[in-house]
Amino acid sequence: MFYAELSPYAYGGEDEEFTDLTDGLRFVSFQPVYDRFNIGWLEAGLTWTSGQAPREFARRLLAVVDAQQVNVMLGLHECDFCPTPLPGSHPWYTPRPGDLRASAGTGEIRVPGVPGTVFAAPSLIGHYVVDHGYLPPQPFIEAVLAFDPYGAWQARFPGIRFPWIPEEAVLRHVDDE
Repeated sequence: MFYAELSPYAYGGEDEEFTDLTDGLRFVSFQPVYDRFNIGWLEAGLTWTSGQAPREFARRLLAVVDAQQVNVMLGLHECDFCPTPLPGSHPWYTPRPGDLRASAGTGEIRVPGVPGTVFAAPSLIGHYVVDHGYLPPQPFIEAVLAFDPYGAWQARFPGIRFPWIPEEAVLRHVDDE
């Protein structure tokens, strides 16, 4: 799925759901009060910037991808740049031979930028950076370098690793639906 770099994020409407990593059964939905921008929604046949990402950026980006799960299971998406589809016997969540990251993803990440802005990227962005040489725009690189996905966030939303959850948001359990 392709979205132009830094274009307004609009996937799935206005609500945003964060999935709790501790048990996968809790989530919070709310109307964001910040602008969201697309980063890393790449597609074969369309141009994108390549280059050597700073090592610390790649390390921090992979930490965000490992720590955060947003809009999980909107569908399994395989990397368009890898030469052949994964064989049916290969688990989608393990790297291909020669790759450092899995080449299929099931969700997204969010990285807070300057006040009032957030970047929305597919969870495959880590694979794109470390295995294909994708170089995101500088504002995203700076935001990732400034973001600590393991920081002390609101205690009332345990396991949800994002700093800007409004006070009126409610933590829900899938059994509550």
